[in-house]
Amino acid sequence: MAEEAYKNIQVLKGVPADQVIPAMQFISASLGVDCEDCHVERAFDKDDKKPKQTARKMIQMMLAINKDNFNGHREVTCYSCHHGAADPVGTPLIADEEPKPEPHGAMNDGGANPVALPTADQLLDKFVQALGGADALGKISSRVQKGMLTGFGGRQLPVEVFAKAPDKRLSVMHLLMGDSITAYDGRVGWLGNPGRPLREMSGGELDGAKLDADFYFPLHVREVFSRLRRQGTEKVGDQDTDLVVGANPGRPPVRLYFSEQSGLLVRLVRYAETPLGRNPTQIDYADYRDVDGVKVPFHWTIARPGGRFTIQVDQIQQNVPIDDAKFAKPPEPVAPRQKPPSP
Repeated sequence: MAEEAYKNIQVLKGVPADQVIPAMQFISASLGVDCEDCHVERAFDKDDKKPKQTARKMIQMMLAINKDNFNGHREVTCYSCHHGAADPVGTPLIADEEPKPEPHGAMNDGGANPVALPTADQLLDKFVQALGGADALGKISSRVQKGMLTGFGGRQLPVEVFAKAPDKRLSVMHLLMGDSITAYDGRVGWLGNPGRPLREMSGGELDGAKLDADFYFPLHVREVFSRLRRQGTEKVGDQDTDLVVGANPGRPPVRLYFSEQSGLLVRLVRYAETPLGRNPTQIDYADYRDVDGVKVPFHWTIARPGGRFTIQVDQIQQNVPIDDAKFAKPPEPVAPRQKPPSP
């Protein structure tokens, strides 16, 4: 629990320890603040800063609102009032332009009869065909991608992604001080960063890693989600897309956006639950190219409330041998045994 792993936990008692950092990330995204706005740098347990005391009161207020008004269901979060600002806005904003009329659905025949819209199943079938078909996808069993990551203030960093069927994935970002690694070995997800101990994933973070690692995800969508439904159309950039929402009991939904023109997946949005709210991750896919008979996106944009980065792939190899050991979490270093004192 949080109070067992961290010092001076007062409000988040009874919360699993691995949910504390995601909860802090949710506060950061909801208020547009950094850790040091509330915490003393390198002394997070101290209560020297007033915003930390205020944050505790605000969390208690949010929990009480949901308990007293929504039977304990989390309907109100930090973001409900703050919308990315430290000080919530209490006055309605003045509109810059005339509001657009609400659409009343697609019509034809002069507006007399509604257009038959594709179902979720039809959109998924179209997606598989757009990628090259189920047979072509099934012939690929591994993939190694190399390219350049752009982000973190405009920096460009080499990146490699290794994937192996059915459910193994490893991404490596090459930094000057060492490699930053995100991996899933089919059972355990783990993160490694230079100068920090390895950390296993859990909760929504692990769910996201499993989704990314599903090598045949286009063929498995109906198995991954117990419920799938088409939920209208939306614009993604300059593309018209069909939105399909996948859901499982007790888990946040996953939103899949398919291009109306090509049928390809152009955006995926998933959420990680925290004690205070959901942290979203948005992945945009573009620059699909044919490789060994299947379409593969060469450009990804990964966006979260705290920022975004892009990966441009310039080299792909498929059906290359990859040892399972590459995805496994390295063993914890063993502390050297101390010699007994001399007599």
